[in-house]
Amino acid sequence: MSSVSKSTVALPQRTRARVQREVIGLLKNAPEGIKLIVDPETGLPPSLNEITAEMEGPTGTPYEKKYFQLKLVFSSDFPSSPPRGFFLTKIYHPNVDMSTGAICVNTLKKDWSPEVTMSHVFGVIRCLLIVPFPESSLNDEAGKLFMESYEEYARRAKLMANVHAKDVSNSEACAKSDSPMKMKENEGENVNCNKKVSSSASSSVSVTVLKQSNSAERNASDGSTVATKKAKSMKTGKSADKKKKKSGLKRL
Repeated sequence: MSSVSKSTVALPQRTRARVQREVIGLLKNAPEGIKLIVDPETGLPPSLNEITAEMEGPTGTPYEKKYFQLKLVFSSDFPSSPPRGFFLTKIYHPNVDMSTGAICVNTLKKDWSPEVTMSHVFGVIRCLLIVPFPESSLNDEAGKLFMESYEEYARRAKLMANVHAKDVSNSEACAKSDSPMKMKENEGENVNCNKKVSSSASSSVSVTVLKQSNSAERNASDGSTVATKKAKSMKTGKSADKKKKKSGLKRL
């Protein structure tokens, strides 16, 4: 992946103040699976022109148990204009450009507003690893595979993650999984991400669920029809037996 050139433009004081607030917010309360990367001496990002974070791959995805680095780059008119997002770690994903690492997500495009926080942005990007949006892909091959053969898509994504991403240590993974609160958060993570990422990204899942539901209803209906026919047949048989018994008694 080609490196993204660092911005050297001096940010206006208003923009710097907003970025500083965002940094403080992320240091105090970062989203699940996000850790801000800072200068060990100052405890702050080396520059306010961009902020870099480490993202843990969500459980149940090809990226789990791996760390990916990404950054948000700010322009002089932020927050009127959104920051640009880039993965610094090479990743196989429909919404990430393989050569530049550029991230395509509606939150940083048509859904942007100055009120959106960087905590929310990082959370949405992590959700994108759970619920890709192939309809607006930057990696057409990955987008096509995701729609047509998820198993092959997951295999390639996992292979690239194993090569380029950093492993989550066993001690870190155990510490997180042992926490009851974290377990509860993980249970609802997929549901929350379906809300954060565009609803059309999960439309195919909804259609599948609907088809399964309709199929189950048809099977249940067919089963009840068969049961009704059997019941009628048994009732008819019993009625015939009664008539035979009555006829036999008359002969006696």
